[in-house]
Amino acid sequence: MNIDSHHHFWKYTADEYPWISTGMRRLARDYLPADLIKATQPHDITGSVAVQARQTIQETQWLLELAANYSFIRGVVGWVDLRSPSVSEDLERFSENDKFVGVRHVVQDEPDPRFLLGNDFVRGLRYLPAYNLTYDILVFPHQLPAAYELVKLLPDQPFVLDHMAKPDIEHHAISEWKRHFNALAEHENVVCKLSGLVTEANWNVWQQRDFTPYLDVALEAFGPERLLYGSDWPVCLLSAEYAEVLCIANSLIDRVSLHEAKAIRGTNATQFYGLQDE
Repeated sequence: MNIDSHHHFWKYTADEYPWISTGMRRLARDYLPADLIKATQPHDITGSVAVQARQTIQETQWLLELAANYSFIRGVVGWVDLRSPSVSEDLERFSENDKFVGVRHVVQDEPDPRFLLGNDFVRGLRYLPAYNLTYDILVFPHQLPAAYELVKLLPDQPFVLDHMAKPDIEHHAISEWKRHFNALAEHENVVCKLSGLVTEANWNVWQQRDFTPYLDVALEAFGPERLLYGSDWPVCLLSAEYAEVLCIANSLIDRVSLHEAKAIRGTNATQFYGLQDE
């Protein structure tokens, strides 16, 4: 399977998506499974993982309903309140659905750089292995030290780093990000998505070579056996079309063996999330 391991769906309203600002008008509309299938069909993408975009139980349920109606959606990374006293009940309920494969919290928006290490949050994370669930780490570079401490604290929890921790590609900042990124990669319970890079570059003015230094770091740090392709569609549309995002990932994938390329394009995501073939 060729898997897009990271994308979103939404029915747009300004109240529910306040982060979609006036400079992001292209995102201010509905994006639904039929739109994704149309975008991916020319590129032989055979399945996908839908990732939460709002921090509500209702969105998680909605994504699972979409997955029930579209076999293309092989898994859902939803949101539950990991700090809630009732987190185990929420996880148990959602885990009755085989397509509920993981949890994510939008940590990048949290003002505390050590949010990931909060006692209540860690307590909630400790429930995930019992339900065979993964956790998507969404952070900026300055939050990587806390992510490092977290994955060290929970060695039996499978983690995936979203968007390579969003390095500042626009300003070619790499050294500090690289140091913390490499440290995180030392932990075998962490994999990394080749996703979300295009919106960290200078929108619509970027060149392919802008991404090469960061992709080189990712390949050396994680190796092809721990890298997953993801588009971050439709957010990527702020800066590039789907085909262009795929080309950025392919600039790395085309340098590895055929077996390794197959792993990055789908096998790794299938194994990490425990996706079922349809």
